Amino acid sequence: MKTMCSKETAEILYSMFLNRSFKERPFIVGVDGMGGAGKTTFSTKIVQELKRKNCKLLTLHLDNHIVEKNKRYQTGQDEWYEYYYMQWDLSGIRTNLLEPLHSHDYTLLQFYDKFNDSFSASHIKIIPDSIVIIEGIFLQREEWRSFFDFVIFIDCPHEIRKERVLNRDSYIGNYQERLKKYTERYWQGEKYYMDKVKPVSIADLVIAIS
Repeated sequence: MKTMCSKETAEILYSMFLNRSFKERPFIVGVDGMGGAGKTTFSTKIVQELKRKNCKLLTLHLDNHIVEKNKRYQTGQDEWYEYYYMQWDLSGIRTNLLEPLHSHDYTLLQFYDKFNDSFSASHIKIIPDSIVIIEGIFLQREEWRSFFDFVIFIDCPHEIRKERVLNRDSYIGNYQERLKKYTERYWQGEKYYMDKVKPVSIADLVIAIS
């Protein structure tokens, strides 16, 4: 586990990108971590550093590609199960995003609007000589891990993450409603992931955030 700044991380990624053995597709990077770990912030900083090197970049946020509410709430399953197994169309992410990054020029992605519980479709151009950064939780699950060339795990203590998400996610409701949802749904799903997949041990690089 390392305490490393975004500039150092970008240098590692850039070097791996230049020296990769394949040139027919993008270099695919995952930024994994639990809720409130700082994945988006860290990803943004990496992108800024790579842009200074004139890299062609595509950044995708996994939370933009979840399914409709009726497919992940009140399904009869435990809330943690709905979050881990039903929040995303697991095979759809594989078929419409991860596989095309390896073999296509374009792909059609559905982008979710959480305020309207609806989707809009957008064609994404896939540039072979580029770096694709996918940021989101549970990236190293068995259905997806093999599609990434390099995965960074942002390791942040639970108490710090807890304070961040409970103060951040006002769209859920008041503080007690946020605490209830995180306790019954999100944190249990995260624990399952940590116990089952052990993402810290299989990530290519672990960044310690304190």
